[in-house]
Amino acid sequence: MQPSSRRLFLKSAGATALATTASLPAAAEAAAAAHPTHGPQTAHAAAHGAPAATDPQAVYVFFNPQEARFIEAATARLIPSDEVGPGAIEAQVPRYLDRQLAGAWGAGERLYRSGPWQAGTPSQGYQLPYTPAELFRTALRGIAADLQRAGRPAFEHLPPLEQDRYLTELQEGRRELEGVPEAVFFETLWAMTVEGYFADPAYGGNTDMASWRMIGFPGAYANYYAWVDRHGMKVDLPPTSLAQHGRTIAIHPMPMGQPMPGAVGGMDHAMPAAAGTHPHGTGGAR
Repeated sequence: MQPSSRRLFLKSAGATALATTASLPAAAEAAAAAHPTHGPQTAHAAAHGAPAATDPQAVYVFFNPQEARFIEAATARLIPSDEVGPGAIEAQVPRYLDRQLAGAWGAGERLYRSGPWQAGTPSQGYQLPYTPAELFRTALRGIAADLQRAGRPAFEHLPPLEQDRYLTELQEGRRELEGVPEAVFFETLWAMTVEGYFADPAYGGNTDMASWRMIGFPGAYANYYAWVDRHGMKVDLPPTSLAQHGRTIAIHPMPMGQPMPGAVGGMDHAMPAAAGTHPHGTGGAR
């Protein structure tokens, strides 16, 4: 497998609108050696011009400083920056995770919470009593304790290759993190990292729609009305975000003196407002 397999997978995942759990490739060590990733968000910001953690726009409302350092370092390893496109840090993926976990989705607003809490089959999905916020807080506390017991430095201070090995251990799920199965936490972290990388910037990640530009996705255009009669032309428009639009009005061109069928003025197309909830809307951990 080539070292760029992780990036190629992400391009494929975004192009097909899939955010399924994927394996950390075996070539991660070679990729890390060839493209070592910097540490927390502040270090990435200095190198790439992204907002630093001290920037008001990058202030966390859910993660405490210790948790934020792990999230920044872990997402930077899951989606590193390279010559193909930006990484998770440049796309502000940690900010996306922070906003979702601090909101209604993180609180399990639409998550079944009445038990019984029993091990389910793979087809039954998430079967733990934790809300997404509780899942992250408990698992992150467990990771810090696990590294401390082993006499190892905090995750963000590990060399890139060791970070990849530790993430692989989480994915393989041999232990529990204070009651949270490692594999469940890793799957949730990975899914949210991909979501934050490809979601509409209105939700906090995908800064400047960089991932959309990378895969050629146009974004949230309400319609292509102006292009209906333009045959044989390539539609090459820059991507657009929900956050960029309030209301868009499209008026059908009609001959002078001839009323528009079924209307008096024009068609009013209202763009959905950028909500503070999880973009998938259903709630519940994966």
